[in-house]
Amino acid sequence: MRIAAHLVHENAGELARCAERAGFDLVVCGEGYRSDAASVLGMVAGQTRTIGLASGVMQIPARSPGLAALTAVTLDALSGGRFRLGLGVSNPDVSDGWYGVPFDRPLSRTREYVDIVRAALSGRPVRYHGEHYRLPAGGRDAAPLHLPDAGGTRIPLYLAALSSRNLRLTGEVADGWIGAFVSPESLVDAVRDLGDGRERVGKDMTGFEVAPSLPTLFVDDVAEGVRRLRGHYAHFLAMGDPERNVYTALARRLGFGAAMTEFHRLAADGDLAKAAEAIPDELIDRVSLIGPVERIAGRMREFAAAGATTLTVMLSPARTDHAGRLELIRKAAQAHALSATRNTPATAGT
Repeated sequence: MRIAAHLVHENAGELARCAERAGFDLVVCGEGYRSDAASVLGMVAGQTRTIGLASGVMQIPARSPGLAALTAVTLDALSGGRFRLGLGVSNPDVSDGWYGVPFDRPLSRTREYVDIVRAALSGRPVRYHGEHYRLPAGGRDAAPLHLPDAGGTRIPLYLAALSSRNLRLTGEVADGWIGAFVSPESLVDAVRDLGDGRERVGKDMTGFEVAPSLPTLFVDDVAEGVRRLRGHYAHFLAMGDPERNVYTALARRLGFGAAMTEFHRLAADGDLAKAAEAIPDELIDRVSLIGPVERIAGRMREFAAAGATTLTVMLSPARTDHAGRLELIRKAAQAHALSATRNTPATAGT
């Protein structure tokens, strides 16, 4: 199992160089309310030499498939062939409220989007007539999407997916999966769904990237680490309509349905801090990497055994300063090395 770092945009170049020196395979940059992925990755491409770069993820509602393909080709060229394109449909509230794009039929929309991106990266002119996308929009006499400099570029394409149906789609059409809100137990189920999708197209899991992302915090006291990450999870669990919140659905599938009902009851009263206290410690611990180096090494072994090929440590949820993020990268490298050399118990340090 390889290791990756999910960057923040502040001082991203130095963070990426630190990860490169520490032996990380990949740095990942997402996009949300603070920064986009492409701008940060363009800067990181110029400040690193060997480490892989991935968008984790570029949001499908935010850009047309043609622009996504053009951005991928550009970042791949700037990085000397190190780029991997991670895409995700986001969630209903971000799609509707932030980008003004209806969140209808997200699976068929994603399938068409990937079809167009793949076709554009082939370097051939693209004409496409689907339910969601029509290229050229002006009819067959209009100039088609054409990236003549793509030259058949083989850029790995990853999808972020949460539901079983989306995971199976990811296995069908993508080269890898970017996961969130993942425990070792749920990862086993995710790998099974991904494998089902691969079977549909006559492929197995060989070479397919399984890359869960986990908030990471190195602390001696696990309970203190859980407390520090509680606000991170409260933010995502409280996002939008509880019935449409994808993170709430995941927590319910992990066995925390009653706790989610209480969380949303309290959140509806306007007291998110109090609602956050209703999030079970066990839930936060199982979907994070929390503790001293040896305990996290043991947790890394759990994820490797469950099927992860790359484990992404997330820097932003720790809510530390730049020096703290650099230290987190160095300690994550230590834990990763330790996880590969001996059977470190995951309970150490509790």
